[in-house]
Amino acid sequence: MAYPLYLPGEPAPPEARPLSELPLLVLVGLTGVGKTSLLEALGYPTLPDRRELADRYVFPRYGYTEPPQDRSERFALTRRFRQEHPGGVAEILAQSRAVPAWPLLFDGLRGADEVRFALEHLPGSYFVVLEARDLTRLSRLLRRGDAFDRVRLEPTDQAALSELARGVLSEAELQEALSWGVPPQELTAKLKIVAEERKNYDPAGSRRVLWGHPRALFLDTEALDIAQEAAAIRALVERVHA
Repeated sequence: MAYPLYLPGEPAPPEARPLSELPLLVLVGLTGVGKTSLLEALGYPTLPDRRELADRYVFPRYGYTEPPQDRSERFALTRRFRQEHPGGVAEILAQSRAVPAWPLLFDGLRGADEVRFALEHLPGSYFVVLEARDLTRLSRLLRRGDAFDRVRLEPTDQAALSELARGVLSEAELQEALSWGVPPQELTAKLKIVAEERKNYDPAGSRRVLWGHPRALFLDTEALDIAQEAAAIRALVERVHA
């Protein structure tokens, strides 16, 4: 259920309060970990996601009247924003306002710097870390058919598929991906997204910052089904409310 968020500089109703004063449920995880399906299962009031925050707040700062659609271009611009604002999207949230509600959900933060900033500047936030192997994320990206999942491909990309997979997939995992029968160009495009995300938002960094923290819940989305994930989150929400 969409819930209004008033970004820095935007007019807000008098009942809106800074997110820094509100409890907030934050999903942490990269593309393909299963956030969309989980959001649908939970049905919680949900703030505009990080993609919309980038469209509304980040890209206009760099002269874009229309947000770029190519993922590589977006990665480059959001990387520039994080260089100037190390807290990234979490910095935007900390300066934004919303009408109080619980549970109020945001999808989502990525990387050590964003979650570290949120821990400090959004003290009422609770973090649900969704995890999956890169091979699984790649498989889900190939299945979901989101028009947003596209990057420009250079003629040499297909020839460089093995190089692209280095540090992301093991050789055995790459061979498994190749056995799926996906057209090489499509496989390369989605693998490029997975590789770019890992380079920009190392999930191990989020894990190091949040592991063992009383405000963090870790969920293995390969081991759990959506119903089990939702039940774990609802239990967290009930504990916070109590």
